[in-house]
Formats: sequence, structure tokens, C-alpha cells
Amino acid sequence: MTTDEIAGLIREGLPEASVRVVDEVGDGNHFLAVIVAPLFDGKPLVQRHQMVYASLKGAMADRIHALAIKAYTPDEWARKQA
Repeated sequence: MTTDEIAGLIREGLPEASVRVVDEVGDGNHFLAVIVAPLFDGKPLVQRHQMVYASLKGAMADRIHALAIKAYTPDEWARKQA
């Protein structure tokens, strides 16, 4: 899968999210997704990751080898950028 395909699936599943996906190694197998979404507010990290995995519609089973997820609320992201 490409970074655009992965980002598109995440945006479909989390429509209010800002999503950036990069190929960390350049091999088309190891990706990093940074997702900022108001839907994450009040949710623990595990639940945020589960929401992202659900948006990928099973692609983790056979089309994505490795995906690191950074999931933030808009407030957390703003503080991180400050």
C-alpha cells in the first residue's frame, strides 16, 4: 500500500481527522501515521489505536507490514507543537 492509500482509509474511518502518513524506511513496508482527531478526546491510547486499526478495514492483516501510530487530540497536538 502507499502512504496515500493508508491515509485515505484512516480519513474515511475518522472523517474529522488530520492524517499524515510517511514511509519511515523507504521500503513500502514500515509506516508512521500521525493522526490528530477530536474523536480521540477522553479516550486512552489503546482505544485510539483500535479506532485507527478499525479504519484500516483489515489492511493490517495482509497489506501493511508495520504501522507506528501517533494519535493526538487537537489540544494535545497544539501543546506538542508549542
